[in-house]
Amino acid sequence: MRIYTRTGDEGMTGLFGGRRVGKDSVRIEACGAVDECNTTLGIVRTLLDDPELAERLAWIQSDLFVVGADVATLEMPGKTAATRVPRVQPEDVTRLERWIDEAEVELEPLRTFILPGGTAAAAHLHFARTVCRRAERRVVALGGLEAINPQVVRYLNRLSDFLFVSARLANRRAGIVETLQPSRQTGGEATSSVVAA
Repeated sequence: MRIYTRTGDEGMTGLFGGRRVGKDSVRIEACGAVDECNTTLGIVRTLLDDPELAERLAWIQSDLFVVGADVATLEMPGKTAATRVPRVQPEDVTRLERWIDEAEVELEPLRTFILPGGTAAAAHLHFARTVCRRAERRVVALGGLEAINPQVVRYLNRLSDFLFVSARLANRRAGIVETLQPSRQTGGEATSSVVAA
């Protein structure tokens, strides 16, 4: 099987089920953002000296292949191609929530915003979090236009939370003290570089 097919030379690509769409379509943008998140986690794993966290990230990378396939597949009840594609399940979201809860037991309660950084692994985990947030936004935009599996949005939302606590955990286990957001007032509100939801 050749790596190049020439079928995308006109700016079109195929979805599972056969439909072809532009490479700049909202669905393909969502798939691309999920792929970027997965690739970023691959970089993080090269920087980690934490077998437990590295193993969990490897599991998540496998999950993200399912997320990508789910997003790339139209919701087509009864269609054979669509029913063969694995879908994100509620238990995938629950697993992330369990890992978040376990990490928070080890962490000090967060009373203010922190600046992304610390070890190289932690800084890249923060970066992965922002890429994950972008993937979530792209999937939400897609959901406004076409039917999607709602578990995909929930998974990406929990994943960004998991990556945030994992960045904190990586710093703590490395003995790095996190840098707190300086207290500055702009228009009566504290500024922050972290967006949570």
